[in-house]
Amino acid sequence: MSDAIKHECGIAMVRLLKPLDYYWKKYGDALWGLNKLYLLMEKQHNRGQEGAGIAAVKLNARPGEEYIFRERAEGSGAIQEIFSTVHRVMAECRKLDPTVAVADLPFVGEMYMGHLRYSTTGRSGISYLHPFLRRNNWRSRNLSLAGNFNLTNVDEVFRYIVERGQHPRHNADTFIILEQLGYLLDYEVERLYRKFKAEGLSGQAMNDAIEENIDIEQILREASALWDGGYVITGLIGSGDLFAFRDPHGIRPAFYYASDEVIVVASERPVIQTVFDLSVEEVRELEPGQSIVVRRNGEIKVSTIHRAEKVTPCSFERIYFSRGSDCDIYRERKELGRLLTEDILKSVGYDVEHAIFSFIPNTAEIAYYGMMHGLEVWLNEQKSKLICESDGQLSGEQIREILSKRIRTEKLAIKDIKLRTFIAEGNSRNDLAAHVYDTTYGTVREGVDSIVVIDDSIVRGTTLRQSIIKILCRQKPRKIVIVSSSPQVRYPDCYGIDMSKMGEFIAFHAAIVLLRERGMEQLIDEVYRRSKEQMEWPKERIVNYVKDIYAPFTDKEISEKIARMITPENCPSEIQVVYQTIDNLHKACPHHTGDWYFSGNYPTPGGNALVNRAFVQWYEKIKSEVTKEDQ
Repeated sequence: MSDAIKHECGIAMVRLLKPLDYYWKKYGDALWGLNKLYLLMEKQHNRGQEGAGIAAVKLNARPGEEYIFRERAEGSGAIQEIFSTVHRVMAECRKLDPTVAVADLPFVGEMYMGHLRYSTTGRSGISYLHPFLRRNNWRSRNLSLAGNFNLTNVDEVFRYIVERGQHPRHNADTFIILEQLGYLLDYEVERLYRKFKAEGLSGQAMNDAIEENIDIEQILREASALWDGGYVITGLIGSGDLFAFRDPHGIRPAFYYASDEVIVVASERPVIQTVFDLSVEEVRELEPGQSIVVRRNGEIKVSTIHRAEKVTPCSFERIYFSRGSDCDIYRERKELGRLLTEDILKSVGYDVEHAIFSFIPNTAEIAYYGMMHGLEVWLNEQKSKLICESDGQLSGEQIREILSKRIRTEKLAIKDIKLRTFIAEGNSRNDLAAHVYDTTYGTVREGVDSIVVIDDSIVRGTTLRQSIIKILCRQKPRKIVIVSSSPQVRYPDCYGIDMSKMGEFIAFHAAIVLLRERGMEQLIDEVYRRSKEQMEWPKERIVNYVKDIYAPFTDKEISEKIARMITPENCPSEIQVVYQTIDNLHKACPHHTGDWYFSGNYPTPGGNALVNRAFVQWYEKIKSEVTKEDQ
């Protein structure tokens, strides 16, 4: 993706079902579980580079010994830092007491949870890194929580739990969810205490009965009844229970594997396959609205917490976020490229002899393969047609000439370096940004060849204008066609992707410019008025009137305006932009229909509330800037 966007986050869980010495005897690795967690996190490094964290629980710690551990670190090197710290702590423990058994070392347990974070709220710092931890002297009341989620109605949930007497330290959704689940866990333990006390239990028998009977599913069901958003929530309870829970719309992904040795949960399927050497069929998807709970005794239960409704898994996971090594995602990304074949051919006037095809590294590479396949199929049809129409009148040389025709492909866009543009200002900064990408010189015939480069999405268009197109223009092609394997991004996300502001989207800016050029500015004011009226309404009543901004124009008109907007000054080439259609997106990814950033059709009421608020904020900011200029 030329304009990188972030998303939140990645999760990994490992639950060992055998005694620790079993793994030493079978695999020769006393830290088998911990090392598997490390691999699961490294394989998902793409999902979070702002920070990471791990938590571990020992099932058989003696009273007076620590049984729940946590380590967190900030930065892109957080995973390495965390596991280096963990191994250093273990080594120091061994120095103090060389006789200590592996099972008694810190962070060596039967339950592990890892998290990789990308912030979508602008909040940063160690205190915002998962896993979160809620401590208590009762093992059954200790809760460690991590997740890949974003709630749209944090304020509503905050008010609800405050009204029940709680006082969260922060109003971020992670803190609120931790307090909400922790409160209900406390309540459940207290309920069981009263129940078993009435039955005459006391002491260790009472404690065992409580730990064996905690109704985790009911806690999740009650806590999440108010949640509006996309989420996969994972947790460890100090007494030995583990859980993962996915939202009923299936917006955020989760997969799991279970055997008689281990249970694993992660955000992506191929990660589990690779780390545990499994087939596709052995890894299962946690369905929308489902939870997986593993009890202290190793019992596994998959339950429906909330009935699945408006199931709309995020299509951006398929287009960009998730690893392309997943067999289905690989096939879908290729199909996204192939389905653009006809539009691409039209863009170059079907003159493939004078067109060079490439991709914007690195995430668009798979869509590029699909595009090339579609073009090759078309070219082969043209060859067959020429030969068949000749009625056998072609010479051997002429046939060889026809068969020798190829789709021309070169690596034209090279992501050269990650420039530290913060050291410069003004024009110097822009000049540095222009050199993030480079091109392979001598591959284009000046003024003759067209260049077609495919990207997986175009969000802001900034990198295209400042770097990619500018550097490609140096080869002076006749035409540059930028192809997006996804549709126009028109609306903000509110379920964990770093796209929350209307002003970020080049498609939105293009529509606004078109409205002004055609004397339709009153429509902008009208959308603002109607959106502003809804600001204090319950989210269930809010309508997405921002759709009206795009309604007067065809997709082609907006694409043409975008092409003009991303054309650098003094560019010698014609610029055209070709976008995927929403219909073709659904053909390529039939089981991941979440398209709200393209269509404005949000699966939850909170989505309409967010786009409403985002437009009002954009409009008022623009008006404020105009007022300042007038003054």
